[in-house]
Amino acid sequence: MVNEHEKKLHFSKELKLCFILSSLFILCCQAVFAQSNITGTVSDKSGPLIGVGVLVKGTSVSATTNQNGVYTISVPNAGNAVLVFSYIGYTTQEVAVNSRSTVNVSLIESASDLNEIVVVGYGTQRKKDLTGAISVVKASDVSKKQGTTVAESLQGLATGIRVRGGGQPGSEAQIQIRGLKNMSTIGGAAPLYVIDGLITTANRDFNPADIESIQILKDASAAAIYGSRAGNGVIIITTKKGTEGPMKVEFTGKTGVQTMPLYDLAETEEFSRINFMAYDNAGITRQKLDLTNNTDWQDVAFRTGNIQDYNLSFNGGSKDASYYVSGGYFGNKGTVISTDFDRINFRVNTKGTKGIFTIGENLAISNAKVNEMSGNPIVDIFRMLPTIPVYDPSHPGGYGYGDEAKARTFGTNPLAIANLEDRTNENLRIRGNLYAELQLLKSLKYRASIGYETSRDHYTYLKKDGFWTLNQAYDPAILNENRAESSSILAENTLTFNENFGKHGLTLIGGQSYQKDNYAMMWGTKRNILQNSASGHYYDVLDQGNEPQTGGYRQRVDLISYFGRLEYNYADKYLLNAIIRSDGSSRLGKGYKFDSFPSVSAAWRISQEDFFKSSWINDLKVRANYGTLGTGNIGPYESIALINTFSTAPFGPNQAPQSGGTQVQLANADLRWEKLSQQNYGFDAAFLNSKLSVTAEYFISKTKDVLLRYPILYSTGNDGGNPFVNGATLGNRGLEFTATYVENSTEFKYNVTANLTTLNNKVLDLGYGKNKTIVGNTVTEVGQPIGMWYVLQTNGLFQSMDEVNNYKNSKGQVIQPGAKPGDIRFKDNNDDGNITNDDKVVVGSPWADYELGLNFGASYKGFEFSMDWFGSFGAKVFNGPRSVMDNFSDNSNYRKGVQPWTSENPNTNIPRAFYGSTINARGDTDRWLENGSFARMKYIGISYNIPATALKKIGFSTARVTLSGQNLITITKYTGLDPEFSNASIFEKGFDFGAFPNLRTVSLGLNFGF
Repeated sequence: MVNEHEKKLHFSKELKLCFILSSLFILCCQAVFAQSNITGTVSDKSGPLIGVGVLVKGTSVSATTNQNGVYTISVPNAGNAVLVFSYIGYTTQEVAVNSRSTVNVSLIESASDLNEIVVVGYGTQRKKDLTGAISVVKASDVSKKQGTTVAESLQGLATGIRVRGGGQPGSEAQIQIRGLKNMSTIGGAAPLYVIDGLITTANRDFNPADIESIQILKDASAAAIYGSRAGNGVIIITTKKGTEGPMKVEFTGKTGVQTMPLYDLAETEEFSRINFMAYDNAGITRQKLDLTNNTDWQDVAFRTGNIQDYNLSFNGGSKDASYYVSGGYFGNKGTVISTDFDRINFRVNTKGTKGIFTIGENLAISNAKVNEMSGNPIVDIFRMLPTIPVYDPSHPGGYGYGDEAKARTFGTNPLAIANLEDRTNENLRIRGNLYAELQLLKSLKYRASIGYETSRDHYTYLKKDGFWTLNQAYDPAILNENRAESSSILAENTLTFNENFGKHGLTLIGGQSYQKDNYAMMWGTKRNILQNSASGHYYDVLDQGNEPQTGGYRQRVDLISYFGRLEYNYADKYLLNAIIRSDGSSRLGKGYKFDSFPSVSAAWRISQEDFFKSSWINDLKVRANYGTLGTGNIGPYESIALINTFSTAPFGPNQAPQSGGTQVQLANADLRWEKLSQQNYGFDAAFLNSKLSVTAEYFISKTKDVLLRYPILYSTGNDGGNPFVNGATLGNRGLEFTATYVENSTEFKYNVTANLTTLNNKVLDLGYGKNKTIVGNTVTEVGQPIGMWYVLQTNGLFQSMDEVNNYKNSKGQVIQPGAKPGDIRFKDNNDDGNITNDDKVVVGSPWADYELGLNFGASYKGFEFSMDWFGSFGAKVFNGPRSVMDNFSDNSNYRKGVQPWTSENPNTNIPRAFYGSTINARGDTDRWLENGSFARMKYIGISYNIPATALKKIGFSTARVTLSGQNLITITKYTGLDPEFSNASIFEKGFDFGAFPNLRTVSLGLNFGF
């Protein structure tokens, strides 16, 4: 029997066990019931946000929103938990759960998101950790504009870049980053484009709608990781990727009309009156103008153009895999007759992860075709006379283009040349890369990438029978066809170490890169191409015609590189970044192929210091850096002597022709790297609860051993073009300033960004003992900017013979004894009594003193408004078209309302009309120089976001309608078509040769997704 004591003891143990089990049960219940599932929707003013990070504060528990902006997260201790919502471009918000099961949040756009991730080349950095000069451009700001290429949409959106575009279908804008750094017409000033890690281009066959983010690396410390190819700056483009969640479909469509700015030209009555006056003043028998014609050549050459831009994308994925697929069509019927551009794009970006292994690819396929403009109708429309008919059956081909007796002109009938010449350029391009990543350790990652790009180019030119200009030599129907093939292989390996040691953060990147470029081209030409007499169609294939000619060539370029970067961060206060890259290029001379390009940068975040106390300054960082970059953008074989094998010579008793070879162009075997060294000083600050952000930069750069073609006398045997030399030193310095203010605390939200860029370039050395070089109306000399205007100065008009006779130099010599009243008075600057080239002086600069960008955005409920302005101020430019219309020395049309001097009309600044003489028509005078300053509204648009309640009925998640305009308002004193012109001349950047103008565009767009 169990005694009473044992019973009590046994009961006590059971009681303790029950107590323990009960306690465990209660604790488990508490743990179970404390784990609450919280759900909600995260949105902004436009609708749900995808990929927003949701974190339980103080834990590692996190989640992200799906394609509908919905998240679900398990929250321990929901009564006291705080959720942290973070998203790039938006202010991070902390929200207390307070035992709720549903927590909806509306995020507010931030003016200064310091935690934004920025792509910097072979890696990323937080925006707050940047030590170099990097501009970040929102993809939405680029995509809202209607542009063929990325570059033309960047104008005014970032400091330190100069963009000049044109409105031709398929045209590509010129872009310079921090000034003109070289004089090479091959490499020019084009920056390096890096798209998803692939060294490539963002030209007319790249679809801007696929862009996710754009970073512009402007200084040497930021761009040094790309070494020799980064001398003109770097533009890094990341394309869109898939997001976690079910498939999301998005469509964007735009259609618009384009119009050409026009000259106000004289019609037949006014033209004939001035033309007769010019002939009479010259004592020449008048032309027998056909006054029954009154042709508006602008109406003949130009039309209303249109643009169509459609894009459809699909994206989605899971935690371990994602995809993005897109297709697009861009069509542009040009404002010039017989011009158009078509582009078709496809893209597939995928990524998958399995454990420590990740693999992904980016693939883009495009086909672009442009019907190119023949001649230059911008010039032809005023070269042609209104008295000339469009059609003239007495001329071969049936087009009017004047004749010696009735209309002697150098003009070209724009309709005739458009119909008689067909130029097409088609390009099929495939580019992409395959990459794999291996997370070897938590802090160590290896990445391998293979990039490949290939293109097939096809150019055709068909010249039909017929004439388009006076005194044109006869040429039979001609067909020329070029076919080219290019390929580029880029293989890269990188190893990245990233670790934090307490307050110390360290990132090390080491890598190797190899790129091989191949290009081959072949061409053929036939004459007397056959025509179908019934249909008028030409048999435009090379098995027709006769007199065949063929040719071709191929070339190869190799570049091998090694690079490394160190990033150090102490307590978010002290930042250090050091880079070195070594490049070897096959383009340069033996013994000069390899060189290294180092850089170092540092920053101090003063606002993190304990002594810094300010209630209105949220962030303040100062930074400085120094670095070197290189450029070797010359032809592939410039350092090697080339032999022409076409030469023949008769030898022997029978004088039989023998084939031979000769060197036709001198070669420089000592070509070496062009080197840019740059120092940059800047600060970044955020004020007023980060509503106001300010960034400022000041930089000084020097480019030594500039690669340029040096003029060599033909007597040396140099008849194949001037050879490249390392012969000049250029300097640039400038200031960049950006300020952004964002107000999102009220229902009416708005943001304003203003940016300012100043740039001063200077020639420090021209090399080979040369002090200056003169090109056209410009002079480039040591100590001055490139291409300064160097012309004769005018000083009004002579009003009487007494003024002519009394215009004397200091020795009493009459300076212009042959002048008459109404002629131009020139300044005799050297006081020798004659007007010669020795009287030319520097009278102005083609470079702007400063450029401004102003961007404004606002939203109220479902409406959004956006407006961008760009201005350039201080440049003096040469109005080439006016130098033709106002010179009266040949037969061209005149500006409407022009008032040449007469004795009855002396109060004018236009000299007397005088045919056949340059007495008042010299092209090398300051008469044609004008103020090139302008301010232009680059973009204005208003959008309406259809409410979500209305969209549910049709199954859409988002839908927006947009009406926009581009280049609608221009404020300028320039009398040409467009003060924002561009040309390819290095030394004559301010010369308007009759450049194609920017077009006015009005577009209607529709975006929707589901």
